[in-house]
Amino acid sequence: MSTKILWADDEIDQLKAHIIFLENKGFQVTPVTNGEDAVSLIRKQSYDIVFLDEQMPGMDGIATLEKIQGLEPSLPVVMITKSEEESIMEDAIGNKISDYLIKPVNPNQILLTTKRILDKQRILNEKTAQSYLRNFNELSARFSEETDWEGWIDIYKKLTHWEMNLESGDEALQQVLHDQFQQANQVFGKFVEQEYKGWLHNDDDKPVLSPGLLKKKVFPLLRKGETVVFILIDCMRYDQWILFQRLLSDYYTISTDFYYSILPTATPFSRNAIFSGLYPLQIEQRYPRLWEMGQDETSLNRHEEELVMRNMERNHLPAQVKYEKIIQPEEGGRIADKIRNYTQSPFTAIVYNFVDTLVHSRSDSEVLKQLAPDEAAFRSLTETWFQHSSLLRIFRELANEKVSVVVTSDHGSVRSLRDTKVFGDRDAATNLRYKYGRNLKAEESAAIYIRRPEEYLLPVNAPANSYIFAKEDYFFVYPNNYNKFQNRYRDTFQHGGASMEEMILPVALLKPRL
Repeated sequence: MSTKILWADDEIDQLKAHIIFLENKGFQVTPVTNGEDAVSLIRKQSYDIVFLDEQMPGMDGIATLEKIQGLEPSLPVVMITKSEEESIMEDAIGNKISDYLIKPVNPNQILLTTKRILDKQRILNEKTAQSYLRNFNELSARFSEETDWEGWIDIYKKLTHWEMNLESGDEALQQVLHDQFQQANQVFGKFVEQEYKGWLHNDDDKPVLSPGLLKKKVFPLLRKGETVVFILIDCMRYDQWILFQRLLSDYYTISTDFYYSILPTATPFSRNAIFSGLYPLQIEQRYPRLWEMGQDETSLNRHEEELVMRNMERNHLPAQVKYEKIIQPEEGGRIADKIRNYTQSPFTAIVYNFVDTLVHSRSDSEVLKQLAPDEAAFRSLTETWFQHSSLLRIFRELANEKVSVVVTSDHGSVRSLRDTKVFGDRDAATNLRYKYGRNLKAEESAAIYIRRPEEYLLPVNAPANSYIFAKEDYFFVYPNNYNKFQNRYRDTFQHGGASMEEMILPVALLKPRL
């Protein structure tokens, strides 16, 4: 099918030679002499690219561009103008044109501009695919039980970047990458099973874990006298942070590091560990009033403000913190409106819950599953939310203040595609990626078994006496009503287990550009 060009110019009769040249190259060109006709045609049929004269009588090029953008926001438009005035170009660029040309134009300019714009994505996809295939074997060779925790961060970063760069390319290549990601997570699960317990009891050669996050990334800034705003985006993965970071780079200089979430990678455990600076068992032993276990997970995070104050006291810092948890968008708007009230305090902690809410909502909504059927679409949905969120407003307001902003997540999520049957007593926890209870059994290759929770600094409530964590992309399903729950939760995003997406998390330092 030939490329369809719409060319609007009030002097179109003088461009017949250009049109013939393009048609001889296989393009289908529709000429019009004014903006009104161009808009009318776009309402009736589709075009691949539009060339638009800036100085037309009646509806000029800028006004026509605005109408076209309203009808077809993604349609490439090239502005052609006699004027080189900066204000005209700013008006055009502000309306998201694909390019602009200065009159007089020759036929080759039109041809090359068309090919560059329309072939750009195809060429980019081809080069990205070639680069990935060249690096495939080298990357796979790094999946080894000898790989250390730093190596796994690097592997996860590379796989995530490939996933995002290949998302609009060949489906067969995307499947190759998916299989490679799955293979990596298989070896990563074994790595965590072997190394995790040692991290909890030794200080040498281990990653920053949830309880050490504030001590390593926030408290040093406070000791230097900096004003710090700590923003925790619940359930944010590294790929989502990459998209958020792109939208924030105009306002901040950003440096991103990584830490590992504790197990289970679930809000009641990982987030309480972050704010308290303690492992869950230590919280229960030291502050029994501030720890409770039960099926109502939301109640387990009611004491974060007090936990972070106790953490600061233990680290010989003034226990002064402004703490906010944002669940409803209007709450975020209220904070953005009064951001200066928060930056008067040396330390502000903000928990923003929307990404976690979106993850759980997708599990229960067929509409959201259709809107976001895979990782790429889910990323896009999250990016769209962020672009219009009160959270972005908060970041923009903070960019006008002399503060250091530390951004992170308490855990990520994994797209759970494979189920495994789990057996346990009636009182076992109902979570899909982790469980605690008695007599827990599941497929050996799909789970990490914790027979002595106290050795993993995990509390248990009698009669529970063990934990299991799902590996790779498995989720646990009880035999009762097996098919019902298998179908309901397959291909949903879940957290609580041991995968790179859940455990390896970004922690970024943002400095306003001012």
